[in-house]
Amino acid sequence: MRYLRVLAAGALFALVAAPFSASGQDKDKKKDDIDPDFKCRIIYVPTPQTVVEKMLDMAKVTKNDIVYDLGCGDGRIVCTAAKMYGAKGVGVDIDPARIKDCMETMKKFEVTKEQVDIRQGDALKVKDLERATVILFYMLPEFMEKLEPQVLKRLKPGTRLVAHDYAFPNMKADQTVEFMGPDREHTLYLWVLKEKKDKE
Repeated sequence: MRYLRVLAAGALFALVAAPFSASGQDKDKKKDDIDPDFKCRIIYVPTPQTVVEKMLDMAKVTKNDIVYDLGCGDGRIVCTAAKMYGAKGVGVDIDPARIKDCMETMKKFEVTKEQVDIRQGDALKVKDLERATVILFYMLPEFMEKLEPQVLKRLKPGTRLVAHDYAFPNMKADQTVEFMGPDREHTLYLWVLKEKKDKE
């Protein structure tokens, strides 16, 4: 299975002209939700746990990190970061149903609200994104294009970014990994932000 989110403001409402589905998993997938405010179809398919753990491993997460997951779905990435590494997790998702799922995942992983902060909101409008030392996401290319300027402008050098299947359009990845999950191969991208060179 895959985890795929479309989270966007009105400018991205045409992102999903064609539906997406996980091969062989349609009978298990909930009917696509439509967000009336964002006029955008929200498609949710969970990331396999083995892929979650590989993404966190690529980012070299430690107990000193603040791990953000933009479009966090059921919250398994930030809960895993807290449980396995002792990191602080922040998950952001626009869908109220996913927020409820996150609460269940927190119970399952036995992590507290002090360890994992789950927020309902637009992943393109995270006010405190600068706090992140690690950010993970599985978003469509249109979202990655919209997020890229924020990443370059707002995040501090040394911040690690790991994307699942879809890369930033103008940023060359420091590492690209083809990782075999339970039922298919996944492409994972890692960036480590460098010092800005435009300061004179």
